[in-house]
Amino acid sequence: MDELSTTFPYRAFRIYPLVVSRTTALDGLRQRVGARERTIGVGIVGLSATGGWGAGAHVPALSAAGGFELRGLVGGSTTSARAASEVHGVPAYRSVERLAQAEDIDLVVVTVKTPRHRELVLPALAAGRPVFCEWPLAVDLGEAEEIASAARAVPTFVGLQGRSSPTFRWLAGLVSDGYVGEVLSATVSSTVTEWGGPVAQRMLYTLDRTLGATMLGIAFGHAIDAASMVVGDLQDVVATTAVRHPHVRLGGGDRLVPMTADDQIAVSGRLPNGAILSAHQRGGTAAGSSFSMVIDGTAGTLEVTAPDHPHVVPVLVRGARRGEPLTTLTRPDDPYRHLAQTPIHSLVHAYAGIGHTLRGGPRTVPDFAHAVRRHRLLDAITRSAETGRRIDL
Repeated sequence: MDELSTTFPYRAFRIYPLVVSRTTALDGLRQRVGARERTIGVGIVGLSATGGWGAGAHVPALSAAGGFELRGLVGGSTTSARAASEVHGVPAYRSVERLAQAEDIDLVVVTVKTPRHRELVLPALAAGRPVFCEWPLAVDLGEAEEIASAARAVPTFVGLQGRSSPTFRWLAGLVSDGYVGEVLSATVSSTVTEWGGPVAQRMLYTLDRTLGATMLGIAFGHAIDAASMVVGDLQDVVATTAVRHPHVRLGGGDRLVPMTADDQIAVSGRLPNGAILSAHQRGGTAAGSSFSMVIDGTAGTLEVTAPDHPHVVPVLVRGARRGEPLTTLTRPDDPYRHLAQTPIHSLVHAYAGIGHTLRGGPRTVPDFAHAVRRHRLLDAITRSAETGRRIDL
């Protein structure tokens, strides 16, 4: 999720050459982790004393996951960094470079606004530190490819938390195991009150289609990624988009501000087995936010619903085999079931997966290469909408 409250003063972009190999990065990390009883030291870029996604989600999530320890931060200014240091009880570093070079930092977490990801992720990668960056990874496909290329062999993780959701993992298993038979179609509907509803001053950047933190990138990006984990990636796409709210209200007043980000996105395409996926993302809805996905197959149907973004709220799953009524399905328990009703549930699972990977286990959390594939889909949607052509993926 894109950080909503932490801001940084603009700095010019720089190029940071990578100076470590995969063997050096992973072996060095495992030696340090082993020396500290396998605790992974975390430094958060964008950690505030007054709230935001870093303080409100990442700090409690890494604590709940176990095996992690917050050990440093980078703030938006000297004053904010000092305040955050006092609140969280860890040192504040003047730059990402210094944070990433600190001996007790094993993982750099970037939770700032999307337009600043590039300039903050690259120096951490150059220092050879694993990086967990919130989604969207970049403002566009070209920038995402540059960041992923700079990572090379350094372990990376991207905040598409739907892939860590135990519910969506279970759904993927149900489909793979044949609950619905051969998938015939998947229909996704996602609605949000943002991108059409009143906007706070600090959120104005999300209205600009050039800054990457749009409804296409955030709301649709999260929704389609979770859906794709269950039914597979689109092989081609045709899209129609529109800006139906060219102006939105600023805060609770009467002042109107311009919006160039699309608030209507309709997409269809073929899945790997030839099934059809259709998706409609709507913004500024008067009835509130919601998510639904219906998967129809030759042997059954799955219906997935949530009252908001499905990677941060509980998800209800109903299913039916052919000739039977839809009934609620119960997924197996998980080690963090006590957090199932909280917005950090999937994020805790993501941290658990990151810890497993950094300690030598298999990867379960998507990396920057996966983020590039998702950015490639968003780019294809934009090009299809602009040209009216179907785009192969």
